[in-house]
Amino acid sequence: METRQTMELQQVDHRLDVTQSSLLGSGFRDVNLAEAIFDNVTLAGAVFGDVNLAGARFAGVNLAGVAIENATLAGARMEDVNLAGARIANVDLRDVAIVDCRVEGMTIEGVSVVEMMAAYRAAKD
Repeated sequence: METRQTMELQQVDHRLDVTQSSLLGSGFRDVNLAEAIFDNVTLAGAVFGDVNLAGARFAGVNLAGVAIENATLAGARMEDVNLAGARIANVDLRDVAIVDCRVEGMTIEGVSVVEMMAAYRAAKD
């Protein structure tokens, strides 16, 4: 037996305010959510395909275990982000700046970044 929960919806000037609702298993296709605000929302297990998030801002977001594939993050800015244990493969890293980051255990093509930086500093001196 399928149970459906009634949700509280309010449409104001072509806006829809949804609060304290469950949309589990819902589908959104050809929908414009530009400038939408998502606060205290669970999207665990959600699938995003052909989605334009240009200019979107994520703050206090748990993206643990997220898979980002065939995406453009050109011009993206990441600050105070935990990428511990992340795997980055087949990514265009041209002109990427890594500044003030913890790199213990980080490798590039199997080479320790800490050792690489130590060798660079030694050669530079």
